[in-house]
Amino acid sequence: MSRSGRLFLLMDAMRAKRVPVTAAQLAQQLGVSERTIYRDIQTLAELGAPLQGEAGIGYVLRRGAFLPPLMFGPDELEALVLGARWVRRQGDAGLAQAASNALAKIAAATPRDLRDSMAETSLWVPLGRPADGVQPADQHVQPVREAIRSEQKLTLGYQDEHGNTTSRTVWPFALAFFEGKRLLAAWCELRGDYRHFRIDRIASVQRHDERYPTRRHALLDTWRKAHEIDPES
Repeated sequence: MSRSGRLFLLMDAMRAKRVPVTAAQLAQQLGVSERTIYRDIQTLAELGAPLQGEAGIGYVLRRGAFLPPLMFGPDELEALVLGARWVRRQGDAGLAQAASNALAKIAAATPRDLRDSMAETSLWVPLGRPADGVQPADQHVQPVREAIRSEQKLTLGYQDEHGNTTSRTVWPFALAFFEGKRLLAAWCELRGDYRHFRIDRIASVQRHDERYPTRRHALLDTWRKAHEIDPES
């Protein structure tokens, strides 16, 4: 591998980390010596890369720093295109538009031959939707997602399997997209515990101005531990 190629891989490895990573960890990931990592980090710093850290503690990219996209490989491009196409089929107009915008931005910053590869990829997501193109529950996906982002309470009109509707005030923190179904994970004030709500059973959504009294990441972390869910999933 050329040195420039190794520097790109090193930046990609650090870009994926939110906490400091040691030279030993980077060396193992890239299959080189720690001495090589130290030398490459010094080179990147001299070139103006937004790195912070020191030997023995670890290195991290400075928060808020902008890094232009690097060269994408064929598998990476196919993953991006396939993922964006899947998102556009999930019934959330905001996410669908964002997926299209993201692909356009990636294409604009990618060499022409790779842009052609993006346009010509043969990986597709089947529609799998009703003839009218809209599922009744789709209207609730975007307000639920926005409430999760802003850590705001929701009051749901929620139907059980028998069609009986109850009112639930919840603290939403995660939304899972399964094939044909969406599942909201939230703290339920009525039950005083974590509960899961099927989006297709939500009859109404009222979004509160009030934020719930904890941070979303804390709820998510406790929920993951309780259900033994891999943080990387």
